[in-house]
Amino acid sequence: MKTRAVRLYGKKDLRLEEFELPEINDDEILVQVISDSICMSSYKAAILGPDHKRVPNDVADKPIIIGHEMAGNIVKVGSKWQHQFKEGEKFAMQPALNYKGSMDSPGYSYQYCGGAATYTIMPQEVMELGCLLKYDGEAYYEASLAEPMSCIIGAYHANYHTSMGSYEHKMGIVEGGKLAILAGAGPMGLGAIDYALNGDIRPGLIVVTDIDEGRLTRASAIFSVSEAKEKGIDLIYVNTKDMSDPVKYLRGLTDGKGFDDVYVYAPIKAVVEQGDKILGRDGCLNFFAGPTDINFSAECNFYNVHYGSTHIVGTTGGNTSDMIESLRLTEQGRINPAVMVTHVGGLDSAAEATLRLPDEPAGKKLIYTGIDMELTAIADFADKGKFNPYFAKLAEITNRNKGLWNAEAEKYLLQNWGK
Repeated sequence: MKTRAVRLYGKKDLRLEEFELPEINDDEILVQVISDSICMSSYKAAILGPDHKRVPNDVADKPIIIGHEMAGNIVKVGSKWQHQFKEGEKFAMQPALNYKGSMDSPGYSYQYCGGAATYTIMPQEVMELGCLLKYDGEAYYEASLAEPMSCIIGAYHANYHTSMGSYEHKMGIVEGGKLAILAGAGPMGLGAIDYALNGDIRPGLIVVTDIDEGRLTRASAIFSVSEAKEKGIDLIYVNTKDMSDPVKYLRGLTDGKGFDDVYVYAPIKAVVEQGDKILGRDGCLNFFAGPTDINFSAECNFYNVHYGSTHIVGTTGGNTSDMIESLRLTEQGRINPAVMVTHVGGLDSAAEATLRLPDEPAGKKLIYTGIDMELTAIADFADKGKFNPYFAKLAEITNRNKGLWNAEAEKYLLQNWGK
């Protein structure tokens, strides 16, 4: 079977090509990829090429398919897995395999397994580790976004707290406690707000900071203060850009006691230090944002570590359990991963979009692999709709949904684009 895919040959060398897939072995599964969202990790792999720890040294001769936030349909099942998977079922995938100590991962390491493709082959280790997940939701994009959402969920589970006189760590955020999400109006921050409002353990106070008023306005339109109040949560948005003393202001929102849980969503020294300074007793600071500088550091108040039992954790990625939780909450309609998406495009736009990811930060770029479509901001649908009726219809659909991508928009795109 032929597939069309974006393959990595070396540093900054991504190529959209059509080629023949081999017949699957008895322990493999052939899938059709419908959607794949672009991750900053794919950009890092594309920039570093074989210098990346997950990319093979012989990638120039045996190129790999990029993309790991994929969803689609199962097409053909090898005999080993026919008791577990059926043709026609929808799937999502957890790419963090860690198989027998190997760093090999779909989207980084395999010739025939990656999300930026029309068809791809799941190697047996994906199924052996339980990383090929059945998905019963309506929209494919939600399953694609389950992977980045699982990273957010994993961070919530990684925080921990103690009681005075006890050495036992209680995992997770403080239920009914005070939560701050710093630099939190970007795409992943929006996912963090969504989970804090609708997850199984909820705080009593959520403070979201940013220095971009436009991002804060969009966040407050998606997650309104009044809707949060109906859930018993005080939600406060704060622009710290021009504040002379943001630490004093933020601590004031907790009556001076400080926050139980603080998440830092930007690898900026001042933001990390701000997070440390607003921690309350037994407060947990989670450094979520991954820096590219291997020497990145920030000051920490060790007086508070000693006498206030403050502590720091860091998370990168989620595990299979986190992804299953993401899919469950999405299928139940409790969270909406679409809050992370700002751009939509076809497979022909994936290579350039990946290489330019830091230059166009915005939010998540969602790729539909079966179509050709220039990467387009959802906010620009209406303008493009003046010359293209398909964009006009997509603008109408998204405008009815707070400007967010949604199942109706996906269905319309898949049924009508280019026809």
